[in-house]
Amino acid sequence: MRNFKRVMLVVIILLIVLATVVFVLENQQPVSLVFLGWSAPELSVAVPVILALLIGMMIGPLLGWIVSFRRKQKPPRLV
Repeated sequence: MRNFKRVMLVVIILLIVLATVVFVLENQQPVSLVFLGWSAPELSVAVPVILALLIGMMIGPLLGWIVSFRRKQKPPRLV
């Protein structure tokens, strides 16, 4: 059973990597982004999208950790 879980995890990771590679290969059009006056160099569409995905994947768990940490810090209310 443990080996089955490992195999399934590897298969899922490989599918995600494959989907990412296909996404990058299908979105090679150059695009220039401007954000708050800062202009980025022309990159393929996939680069900013994947960067946004990775940043979101880091920010989401961080915010969840902060919320759970704050809930543990508050003393219980007496009703």
